[in-house]
Amino acid sequence: MRLLVDENLPFVEEFFADTAEVIRLPGQSITPASLQGVDGLLVRSVTRVDQQLLAGTSVAFVGTATIGTDHVDRDWLQKAGIAFASAPGCNADSVVDYVLSNLLWLAQEKGFCLQKQVIGIVGVGNVGGRLSERLQAYGCRLLLNDPPREAAGEPGFLPLENLLDRADILCLHTPLIREGPFPTEGLINAATLRRLQGRVLLNAGRGAVIDPKGLQQVINEGQAPRLLLDVFAGEPELDPVLIPQLELATPHIAGYSLEGKSRGTQAIYQAWCQYLGRKAAKHLDTFLPPPPVDCLQLNAGWSAEEACRRAALLVYDPREDAARLLRALNQLPPKQAYQQLRKNYPQRREFSSLRVVPGTLEQAQALKALGFTLAS
Repeated sequence: MRLLVDENLPFVEEFFADTAEVIRLPGQSITPASLQGVDGLLVRSVTRVDQQLLAGTSVAFVGTATIGTDHVDRDWLQKAGIAFASAPGCNADSVVDYVLSNLLWLAQEKGFCLQKQVIGIVGVGNVGGRLSERLQAYGCRLLLNDPPREAAGEPGFLPLENLLDRADILCLHTPLIREGPFPTEGLINAATLRRLQGRVLLNAGRGAVIDPKGLQQVINEGQAPRLLLDVFAGEPELDPVLIPQLELATPHIAGYSLEGKSRGTQAIYQAWCQYLGRKAAKHLDTFLPPPPVDCLQLNAGWSAEEACRRAALLVYDPREDAARLLRALNQLPPKQAYQQLRKNYPQRREFSSLRVVPGTLEQAQALKALGFTLAS
């Protein structure tokens, strides 16, 4: 058996080497010619998987180590009899960590207490659901919007209008849906953005959920909210004029923790084993290295929020990614900057990798709520 694999997937040899010959290529260099004689294809979101890529090849299994499947023509795969697997939820905790680090940093920067904010979450799936659980445990007041779940009869959801009127911070975690009863493309337009002026909008979902023309229009008018964006319409192209005007911008790396990417590999390994009819005998815990910081002792004089902020920014400081993006845009064409930053992304761990010794009971409760591991 032969597997062609995106070169940026971690631990592929560790998981797959005893079941197949592993061939690595850059995701954007995968072509029909490179798939001749290949039995399985493992990709990320940068590879478009459809009839044009796979017709006439020997590929019988496709796995994407991602939550989203926008880049895969699943209907065609099904018609062609090609097995398919994705990795729902694999990097959800990574994205939640990203959001929390951003908000804890911004709270200090702008002088507000995160715990006292009203936070609206649009899209309460794998990411939005876990974010809501942590923020609720932390003590924030939440407003949730998820029209498909509400239409299915689930309680607890509000119209978007309510969130726009009442939320201090609005977090977007929806998939990109262009058709049907609940489209999300352009959901946040110029009028919506003006209503959020003076508040905070964070998007770690899909870039095109925010209308790019409307976004630039309200920025030019001086009526935009504080914008924290990890995703952009038109990726991998980026707008080098827009990026410096944002509160903080990163190149679609919210889900790029080592654990998040590695869970994606593990998920498609398990699907591959099922496809082969064999038991999945390997587990990610065997391969993860020790974290760079194993334990943090906190000062009892710090507030619970300050303790959480220090722990969060020790594990992941989004300002470093923002600075790298601005430097890259000054040196390279936007598309190349985006691609190189993602390809050469430094190793990043999740909150749960850090053992924290709290100084007070209040610190312990807050740290546990946000996903840190408590040590005695």
